[in-house]
Amino acid sequence: MQSATDWLETLSPWPVEGFGTERMVELLGRLGEPQRSFRSVHVVGTKGKSTAARRIAATIGGLAYTSPHVSGWHERLQTNAAGFERAVARVREDAVAVGATQFEVVTAAAFADFAARGVESAAIEAGLGGRHDATNVIDAPVVLLTNVALEHTEVLGGTREEIAAEKLAVAALGAIVVLQDEEFAPLVPGRDVRIGGAREAAEAFLGRPVAELAEAALPGRLELRGDEVRDGAHTPEAVDWLLERLPGPGDYVVVASILGDKDVDGILERLARAGRILVATRSSNERSLPAGEVAARARTWFQTVKTADDPRDALRLARALGPRVLVTGSLYLLADLTHDE
Repeated sequence: MQSATDWLETLSPWPVEGFGTERMVELLGRLGEPQRSFRSVHVVGTKGKSTAARRIAATIGGLAYTSPHVSGWHERLQTNAAGFERAVARVREDAVAVGATQFEVVTAAAFADFAARGVESAAIEAGLGGRHDATNVIDAPVVLLTNVALEHTEVLGGTREEIAAEKLAVAALGAIVVLQDEEFAPLVPGRDVRIGGAREAAEAFLGRPVAELAEAALPGRLELRGDEVRDGAHTPEAVDWLLERLPGPGDYVVVASILGDKDVDGILERLARAGRILVATRSSNERSLPAGEVAARARTWFQTVKTADDPRDALRLARALGPRVLVTGSLYLLADLTHDE
């Protein structure tokens, strides 16, 4: 019999009839509204959401729901493979009945699993945007916007303000909204706006000061493996952050796969600061650009550009080209390599 996880992987990650929360509302209704059993911090933004969600959850004494994953589907629910299988099986019948997408199924499974495990507080990471995202059903008392950069412009809008508006649409009246600065405060009139980050969001949720955030390791977020570094940086700003933390001198051989809806040229321009050689590849995500297209666009900044369609071949080639390797550009690339190890 097909496992629940195998079934999940046959589903489309994208809705056929457009984005919206209608299917989620119907599905959660059939499941008994499990999202009402816990209080939450809703984490939206372009980058850093998963790390923020994990650290907030650990600080407030709860669990985090994050995406995408690197080590396996179970990573998203902070459980193990068997626990994830049970979580998906719990919602499968009702998910089929409403025609839920892959992300909607995983989100519903997370909410139902948290309810079954007696979780009282959680940090929930939004997927795409916010307004029409499957997670926009929780009425969180605290919303954290980590940052905003150009991404998914065909869905969210062509400017940072338009994208921020879509992400902040999750903030209900009465919610506390935590922003990096005042830039997008006018987008949430009538809300209690506070300036800060993950710690301030945890403080708003708890109603008391927090000395420091709890540590919460997450695969794919700056992993140091001797002379090999892996990080899922997928925006120019994330690459800037990564470059500041690369150990030792530069001259890395860069292995990169980039999704087509990202700022590809901005990412490549910054990655060229890490080294002169790039090996372009393509992750298993359907939105990933072909390796040849990444390579063609990379030649503006890199002295040497190679291609390898298979990520494993790309990594082997990079190791042969230089002693230090940086694997980056997409968490999906890291996931592909992790699954093969």
